Amino acid sequence: MEADTKKLRNTLRIAGLTEQAVNAAWPAWWSEAASNSPSAQAELRFSVARKLGVSASALARDEVEFIWRDQARFKHLRSETNQEQAALASFGTGLSNQVAAAVEHLTVRPVPTAAELRRAILASRAFVDLSGLISASWALGIPVIHLRVFPLSGKSMHAMAVRTGGRSIILLAKDAKYPAQVAFTLAHELGHISLGHLAEGGSIVDLEDPASSGDGDGEEIAADRFALELLTGSPEPDIQAQIVNPSARALAEAVLEAGPPRGIEPGTLALCFGYRTGNWAAASGALRHVYPRQQEVWAAVNNIARTEIDWTAISSDVEDFLLRVMGLHEQ
Repeated sequence: MEADTKKLRNTLRIAGLTEQAVNAAWPAWWSEAASNSPSAQAELRFSVARKLGVSASALARDEVEFIWRDQARFKHLRSETNQEQAALASFGTGLSNQVAAAVEHLTVRPVPTAAELRRAILASRAFVDLSGLISASWALGIPVIHLRVFPLSGKSMHAMAVRTGGRSIILLAKDAKYPAQVAFTLAHELGHISLGHLAEGGSIVDLEDPASSGDGDGEEIAADRFALELLTGSPEPDIQAQIVNPSARALAEAVLEAGPPRGIEPGTLALCFGYRTGNWAAASGALRHVYPRQQEVWAAVNNIARTEIDWTAISSDVEDFLLRVMGLHEQ
């Protein structure tokens, strides 16, 4: 019956799912001996289906039917097909369901306004940075996971917010070299949650960096304003520079001096300068000086998640899946 297993993997790949997504969902208990057992074959399909967000009954017929597309709302759609949208939404929702089962011990609290959340974070920090946002999110009962496994090849979401079982979950997907880039995305997703944009059982999929796109709808604009107020204290920060076209180093020196006294993380202030002036070359270059030591931002995010998740609440099969998706299975 090994041929049936190969057929199943091929069916999933034909549906558009990446090999890394299929591998992550493939149960660790699977073996050549299990391939000869009809009951094990059935359990294999059920296990893979719930992780990838596809219909278990369809997968039992070696057919792929994504089940969460209609519950998702997409922001910044470009050339994504209906099938690609369905794969993104279903993978994110299937994953979120597994995460939700692993954090039932966390109390869900309402997300306060941007101003209230900013005050709470600044009570123990000099400015609102990525670390503070992650800590606040988990304290509110909102898990934050950075994906290292993606459902589609060449088509990726920037971030996704999912509401399942009365809990919101944030999935970050876009790689970034610097914490401030991820901080804005996380603050933006928190805005969607706080402002009531996320319905129970639904999801919002941001396919593009909200900070760099200027074609947002009303919800996107509101989430951007929430993020800016949370990070800087104003939904419309007044960014002025003494030099019209500063060099990257000069801008870095300016934001390092001006940011902390105002409760603004210097990298965030550099990005605000880029957003307001369109001088992204200087803003991006400044980040190299603000953060002289490059770091794996995703690892920092997921190492916090590792400590917050109750691994005893889930099966070893689901644990293996989450660790693989988080890029931590070999650590």
